Amino acid sequence: MAGLVYLIVMALAVGSRGEAFRALSPGMLPPMGLLFGLIVGFLAAQVWSDAGRAQDAVNREASALRSVVLLVHSFPGEPETRMDALVRRQIHTEVKVEWPAMAHQRATLTVVPAPLADALQLAIGLSPRTDGQTAAQREIVTSLQSALDARRQRIIVSESSVNWVKWMGVILVALLTLIAVAFVHSGNRVTAGLAMGLFSAAVAASLMLIVAQERPFGGPFAVSPDVLVEVSPKP
Repeated sequence: MAGLVYLIVMALAVGSRGEAFRALSPGMLPPMGLLFGLIVGFLAAQVWSDAGRAQDAVNREASALRSVVLLVHSFPGEPETRMDALVRRQIHTEVKVEWPAMAHQRATLTVVPAPLADALQLAIGLSPRTDGQTAAQREIVTSLQSALDARRQRIIVSESSVNWVKWMGVILVALLTLIAVAFVHSGNRVTAGLAMGLFSAAVAASLMLIVAQERPFGGPFAVSPDVLVEVSPKP
Protein backbone atom coordinates (compact mmCIF):
# COMPACT_ATOMS: atom_id res chain seq x y z
CA MET A 1 0.00 0.00 0.00
CA ALA A 2 2.81 2.40 0.88
CA GLY A 3 4.62 1.64 -2.38
CA LEU A 4 1.50 2.22 -4.43
CA VAL A 5 0.73 5.52 -2.68
CA TYR A 6 4.35 6.62 -3.18
CA LEU A 7 4.31 5.88 -6.93
CA ILE A 8 0.96 7.59 -7.53
CA VAL A 9 1.72 10.72 -5.50
CA MET A 10 5.22 11.17 -6.97
CA ALA A 11 3.84 10.73 -10.49
CA LEU A 12 1.22 13.42 -9.83
CA ALA A 13 3.53 15.81 -7.94
CA VAL A 14 4.49 17.88 -10.96
CA GLY A 15 3.74 21.47 -11.93
CA SER A 16 0.92 23.16 -10.07
CA ARG A 17 -0.19 19.90 -8.46
CA GLY A 18 3.26 19.44 -6.97
CA GLU A 19 3.18 22.95 -5.54
CA ALA A 20 -0.24 22.24 -4.04
CA PHE A 21 1.01 18.97 -2.50
CA ARG A 22 4.05 20.65 -0.96
CA ALA A 23 1.90 23.48 0.39
CA LEU A 24 0.04 21.02 2.62
CA SER A 25 0.82 21.88 6.23
CA PRO A 26 3.01 19.33 8.08
CA GLY A 27 0.88 20.14 11.14
CA MET A 28 -1.73 17.70 9.80
CA LEU A 29 0.54 14.70 10.38
CA PRO A 30 0.60 14.63 14.22
CA PRO A 31 -3.21 14.61 14.69
CA MET A 32 -3.63 11.97 11.97
CA GLY A 33 -0.93 9.82 13.56
CA LEU A 34 -2.56 10.31 16.94
CA LEU A 35 -5.94 9.27 15.53
CA PHE A 36 -4.40 6.10 14.11
CA GLY A 37 -2.73 5.37 17.45
CA LEU A 38 -6.01 5.81 19.33
CA ILE A 39 -7.86 3.42 17.03
CA VAL A 40 -5.10 0.82 17.33
CA GLY A 41 -5.14 1.28 21.10
CA PHE A 42 -8.89 0.65 21.27
CA LEU A 43 -8.57 -2.49 19.13
CA ALA A 44 -5.65 -3.78 21.21
CA ALA A 45 -7.57 -3.13 24.43
CA GLN A 46 -10.53 -5.16 23.10
CA VAL A 47 -8.30 -8.04 21.99
CA TRP A 48 -6.35 -8.23 25.25
CA SER A 49 -9.54 -7.89 27.30
CA ASP A 50 -11.11 -10.82 25.43
CA ALA A 51 -7.97 -12.90 25.99
CA GLY A 52 -8.06 -12.12 29.71
CA ARG A 53 -11.75 -12.98 30.00
CA ALA A 54 -11.18 -16.25 28.15
CA GLN A 55 -8.34 -17.28 30.46
CA ASP A 56 -10.38 -16.31 33.54
CA ALA A 57 -13.31 -18.43 32.34
CA VAL A 58 -11.07 -21.46 31.75
CA ASN A 59 -9.45 -21.02 35.16
CA ARG A 60 -12.84 -20.75 36.90
CA GLU A 61 -14.10 -23.86 35.14
CA ALA A 62 -10.99 -25.83 36.07
CA SER A 63 -11.21 -24.66 39.69
CA ALA A 64 -14.89 -25.63 39.90
CA LEU A 65 -14.29 -29.10 38.44
CA ARG A 66 -11.34 -29.62 40.78
CA SER A 67 -13.58 -28.76 43.72
CA VAL A 68 -16.10 -31.36 42.54
CA VAL A 69 -13.39 -34.02 42.36
CA LEU A 70 -12.19 -33.21 45.87
CA LEU A 71 -15.62 -32.93 47.49
CA VAL A 72 -17.00 -36.13 46.01
CA HIS A 73 -14.50 -38.04 48.15
CA SER A 74 -17.09 -37.56 50.90
CA PHE A 75 -19.25 -40.11 49.04
CA PRO A 76 -16.90 -43.08 48.57
CA GLY A 77 -17.82 -45.97 46.36
CA GLU A 78 -20.07 -45.80 43.31
CA PRO A 79 -20.98 -42.06 43.58
CA GLU A 80 -17.31 -41.08 43.67
CA THR A 81 -16.38 -43.39 40.80
CA ARG A 82 -19.27 -42.16 38.62
CA MET A 83 -18.56 -38.50 39.34
CA ASP A 84 -14.87 -38.89 38.52
CA ALA A 85 -15.76 -40.62 35.25
CA LEU A 86 -18.21 -37.87 34.29
CA VAL A 87 -15.72 -35.08 35.05
CA ARG A 88 -13.03 -36.93 33.12
CA ARG A 89 -15.36 -37.40 30.15
CA GLN A 90 -16.38 -33.73 30.23
CA ILE A 91 -12.77 -32.53 30.15
CA HIS A 92 -11.92 -34.98 27.35
CA THR A 93 -14.87 -33.68 25.30
CA GLU A 94 -13.82 -30.09 25.86
CA VAL A 95 -10.24 -30.72 24.78
CA LYS A 96 -11.03 -32.86 21.73
CA VAL A 97 -14.28 -31.29 20.52
CA GLU A 98 -15.01 -27.89 22.02
CA TRP A 99 -11.54 -26.36 21.74
CA PRO A 100 -11.22 -26.95 17.96
CA ALA A 101 -14.79 -25.65 17.54
CA MET A 102 -14.00 -22.50 19.54
CA ALA A 103 -10.83 -21.95 17.53
CA HIS A 104 -13.01 -21.73 14.40
CA GLN A 105 -15.84 -19.90 16.23
CA ARG A 106 -18.24 -22.79 15.70
CA ALA A 107 -18.94 -23.63 19.35
CA THR A 108 -22.55 -23.24 20.42
CA LEU A 109 -24.52 -22.94 23.65
CA THR A 110 -27.52 -24.76 22.19
CA VAL A 111 -26.50 -28.20 23.46
CA VAL A 112 -25.94 -28.70 27.18
CA PRO A 113 -22.88 -30.93 27.76
CA ALA A 114 -24.18 -34.38 28.72
CA PRO A 115 -21.41 -35.23 31.23
CA LEU A 116 -21.97 -32.04 33.23
CA ALA A 117 -25.74 -32.46 33.11
CA ASP A 118 -25.43 -36.06 34.32
CA ALA A 119 -22.98 -34.97 37.02
CA LEU A 120 -25.42 -32.33 38.24
CA GLN A 121 -28.24 -34.89 38.39
CA LEU A 122 -25.96 -37.29 40.24
CA ALA A 123 -25.02 -34.63 42.77
CA ILE A 124 -28.64 -33.66 43.38
CA GLY A 125 -29.59 -37.33 43.82
CA LEU A 126 -26.94 -38.06 46.46
CA SER A 127 -28.21 -39.23 49.84
CA PRO A 128 -26.11 -37.56 52.55
CA ARG A 129 -26.00 -39.29 55.90
CA THR A 130 -24.01 -36.76 57.90
CA ASP A 131 -23.81 -33.00 58.18
CA GLY A 132 -20.47 -33.13 56.40
CA GLN A 133 -21.94 -34.98 53.45
CA THR A 134 -24.84 -32.52 53.32
CA ALA A 135 -22.43 -29.61 53.12
CA ALA A 136 -20.33 -31.45 50.53
CA GLN A 137 -23.39 -32.15 48.38
CA ARG A 138 -24.37 -28.48 48.46
CA GLU A 139 -20.87 -27.40 47.46
CA ILE A 140 -20.70 -30.01 44.67
CA VAL A 141 -23.93 -28.69 43.16
CA THR A 142 -22.66 -25.10 43.43
CA SER A 143 -19.32 -26.03 41.83
CA LEU A 144 -21.01 -27.82 38.93
CA GLN A 145 -23.24 -24.80 38.31
CA SER A 146 -20.13 -22.60 38.40
CA ALA A 147 -18.44 -24.90 35.85
CA LEU A 148 -21.48 -24.64 33.57
CA ASP A 149 -21.47 -20.84 33.86
CA ALA A 150 -17.72 -20.65 33.16
CA ARG A 151 -18.19 -22.87 30.10
CA ARG A 152 -20.91 -20.54 28.82
CA GLN A 153 -18.64 -17.55 29.32
CA ARG A 154 -15.70 -19.04 27.43
CA ILE A 155 -17.92 -20.03 24.51
CA ILE A 156 -19.38 -16.52 24.38
CA VAL A 157 -15.87 -15.01 24.48
CA SER A 158 -14.72 -17.42 21.74
CA GLU A 159 -17.18 -15.76 19.35
CA SER A 160 -15.65 -12.30 19.80
CA SER A 161 -13.38 -10.79 17.17
CA VAL A 162 -12.56 -7.46 15.54
CA ASN A 163 -15.36 -6.83 13.05
CA TRP A 164 -14.81 -5.65 9.48
CA VAL A 165 -15.97 -2.09 10.22
CA LYS A 166 -13.14 -1.61 12.74
CA TRP A 167 -10.61 -3.15 10.35
CA MET A 168 -11.76 -0.86 7.54
CA GLY A 169 -11.56 2.14 9.85
CA VAL A 170 -7.98 1.52 10.98
CA ILE A 171 -6.81 0.70 7.45
CA LEU A 172 -8.51 3.81 6.02
CA VAL A 173 -6.89 6.07 8.62
CA ALA A 174 -3.49 4.47 7.92
CA LEU A 175 -3.98 4.99 4.17
CA LEU A 176 -4.97 8.65 4.59
CA THR A 177 -1.95 9.24 6.84
CA LEU A 178 0.34 7.67 4.23
CA ILE A 179 -1.13 9.94 1.59
CA ALA A 180 -0.63 12.99 3.82
CA VAL A 181 3.00 12.00 4.44
CA ALA A 182 3.57 11.61 0.70
CA PHE A 183 2.02 15.03 0.02
CA VAL A 184 4.09 16.82 2.65
CA HIS A 185 7.37 15.26 1.48
CA SER A 186 6.62 15.15 -2.24
CA GLY A 187 9.39 17.68 -2.86
CA ASN A 188 12.03 15.15 -1.76
CA ARG A 189 11.48 11.60 -2.95
CA VAL A 190 14.10 10.07 -0.65
CA THR A 191 12.62 11.76 2.42
CA ALA A 192 9.13 10.74 1.35
CA GLY A 193 10.22 7.13 0.89
CA LEU A 194 11.91 7.01 4.28
CA ALA A 195 8.98 8.60 6.13
CA MET A 196 6.39 6.40 4.43
CA GLY A 197 8.51 3.29 4.98
CA LEU A 198 8.83 3.96 8.70
CA PHE A 199 5.13 4.68 9.14
CA SER A 200 4.02 1.67 7.07
CA ALA A 201 6.35 -0.59 9.12
CA ALA A 202 4.77 0.74 12.32
CA VAL A 203 1.30 0.13 10.86
CA ALA A 204 2.20 -3.43 9.86
CA ALA A 205 3.64 -4.21 13.30
CA SER A 206 0.54 -2.81 15.04
CA LEU A 207 -1.91 -4.73 12.87
CA MET A 208 0.06 -7.98 13.15
CA LEU A 209 0.01 -7.64 16.93
CA ILE A 210 -3.79 -7.40 16.84
CA VAL A 211 -4.27 -10.15 14.26
CA ALA A 212 -2.08 -12.59 16.21
CA GLN A 213 -4.39 -12.33 19.25
CA GLU A 214 -7.70 -11.41 17.63
CA ARG A 215 -9.37 -14.72 18.56
CA PRO A 216 -8.89 -15.85 22.17
CA PHE A 217 -9.01 -19.55 21.29
CA GLY A 218 -7.32 -19.43 17.88
CA GLY A 219 -3.90 -18.52 16.58
CA PRO A 220 -0.42 -18.89 18.05
CA PHE A 221 -1.34 -17.25 21.37
CA ALA A 222 -4.63 -19.08 21.94
CA VAL A 223 -5.84 -19.94 25.43
CA SER A 224 -5.04 -23.61 25.94
CA PRO A 225 -7.00 -26.27 27.89
CA ASP A 226 -3.90 -27.35 29.82
CA VAL A 227 -5.28 -26.21 33.17
CA LEU A 228 -8.38 -28.37 32.61
CA VAL A 229 -6.28 -31.38 31.70
CA GLU A 230 -4.32 -30.94 34.94
CA VAL A 231 -7.46 -31.24 37.12
CA SER A 232 -8.87 -34.25 35.28
CA PRO A 233 -9.18 -37.21 37.67
CA LYS A 234 -6.97 -40.16 36.90
CA PRO A 235 -8.73 -43.27 35.56
